[in-house]
Amino acid sequence: MDKTFFFYDLETSGLNAREDRVMQFAGQRTNMDLEPIGEPVNILVKMSEDALPSPGAIMVTKITPQDTLRDGVSEAEFAKYVTEEVFVPNTIAVGYNTVRFDDEFMRALLWRNFYDPYEWEWKDGRSRWDVLDVVRLTRALRPEGIEWPFREDGVPTNRLELITKLNGVAHEHAHDALSDVYATIAVAKLIRDKQPELFGFLLKMRDKKEVKKLVNLEDKKPFVYASGRYANEFNKTTVAFPLTSGRNGNVLVYDLRYNLEEVSEYFPIVKELCFNKCPAVAPLGVLEKNDGWGKIGLTRETVEGNLQILLKHPEFAEQVRSEMENRPEFPPAIEPEAALYDGFLNDRDRIKVAAVRNAGENKLADFHPDFIDERLPELLLHYKGRNFPQSLSESEIAKWEEYRRTRLERLAPKFLAELNKVYEKDEYIGEELKLYFESILAEDY
Repeated sequence: MDKTFFFYDLETSGLNAREDRVMQFAGQRTNMDLEPIGEPVNILVKMSEDALPSPGAIMVTKITPQDTLRDGVSEAEFAKYVTEEVFVPNTIAVGYNTVRFDDEFMRALLWRNFYDPYEWEWKDGRSRWDVLDVVRLTRALRPEGIEWPFREDGVPTNRLELITKLNGVAHEHAHDALSDVYATIAVAKLIRDKQPELFGFLLKMRDKKEVKKLVNLEDKKPFVYASGRYANEFNKTTVAFPLTSGRNGNVLVYDLRYNLEEVSEYFPIVKELCFNKCPAVAPLGVLEKNDGWGKIGLTRETVEGNLQILLKHPEFAEQVRSEMENRPEFPPAIEPEAALYDGFLNDRDRIKVAAVRNAGENKLADFHPDFIDERLPELLLHYKGRNFPQSLSESEIAKWEEYRRTRLERLAPKFLAELNKVYEKDEYIGEELKLYFESILAEDY
């Protein structure tokens, strides 16, 4: 199969992939020339009875839980569809901030539903990419030919709906998933047409092997790096330097905008570069064209001077590495759904996990695999409760209801506090959320 892009976007019940749920999935496949292939995809996913949405998120998307229950598919049905029909071999999954947001929700959903949470983005020629980081580096280094938006206070912004508006791209319903997909394709075309060399180079950088050729600890060299962590006033772009090893085989990089001897806090100037998150990086030579140094507010002399000062303090790298290792990457998981990153499955459990997702409701009723991984028995109970409640035995129903109620009671105070604010702005949305809340957790509230 030829390589294709699949542009996709999610609307979710909140911002936390460990807690919140996918409510809408939309996408469009294109060829490598960004021309559509086939029909668009637009699916609602049912909210399950163990989840409460953020009222603030519902105000943005206007998708209520009732909409998903009426028109949506279950998570199990959705997981089967996207793994078999959407993220097929040789697909490049791409969107606007998908690497740090949407991809995380997809991983969590696949984990909850007994699918491998990683294979969809790397196996059989698959890969992923992110147009937001392409936009950042294009704006910083090669902005010519594109109109770029600013906030009312004059600060640069890369909001998708503002870029499309300024450049005459139709984007009628911002925060509707399918509308955002079309807008992302249009922005990708805009950059490809105006700055094809940079577009092609960053497309290659989705391969972590290519990134490691430029950023590595064996041959340390300064490089250009665009990231959401960096300052707006410099278009989110700086010159960085590989400092020391990070977690999971990644690398900690130092922002050479700063003199180490003049800073009081270290972590704002050191960040982890993840090789598998298709970072927007480029060799230092790109700054020699079109006043690249001036565009990001740096000079070669500043960078070289700060690098020499950094190299005079070899103890700094070890200090930062040690402190970073001692910082927890994620808060402790209080339920198996949130424990995705607590470890990989062993080969025996992978076989049993495949059997779970391939089992229908009748088979699940009497299916009790002897898992080795302690996360999986409880995860299976919850999976059955959300997707196949008729498969639960009487004792399992009691356990599911206890889990469901405990979880909802934990989420309820924040939900109710947000709900009061929503009522003031949109009475219809407020009433719909109140009715949904009462339908799944009624008597004590």
